[in-house]
Amino acid sequence: QVQVVESGGGLVQPGGSLRLSCVASGSIFALYGMGWYRQAPGKQRDPVASITIDDDGDISTNYATSVKGRFTISKDNGKNTVYLQMNSLKPEDTAIYYCAARKFTYYLCSGYVGGDFDSWGQGTQVTVSS
Repeated sequence: QVQVVESGGGLVQPGGSLRLSCVASGSIFALYGMGWYRQAPGKQRDPVASITIDDDGDISTNYATSVKGRFTISKDNGKNTVYLQMNSLKPEDTAIYYCAARKFTYYLCSGYVGGDFDSWGQGTQVTVSS
């Protein structure tokens, strides 16, 4: 299991940009899929973006509809880091952003299979306001 720590949150004006970082330690980072979630006050924690390993070993990304085209998730295995580049930020993007990790295991009969997100960071606050 990896440990993850987020950073990069802050206050930004509408239309601005931020880049969140999440550094992982404790295991083979290349075998982990990573995700970003967010939780606004009084609301549930929702998925924002994820990067996963397909059953044939290729990498794929997924985004929530509300952030598609504005946010980009990327993963640098050499630095054990996953990023969330957030552009054209809106007030409704205000939330605590959490990084999460899940391990992928290779099976001869089915390829790469991912487990649950079971490693979570402490969160980083993103506030979009003028």
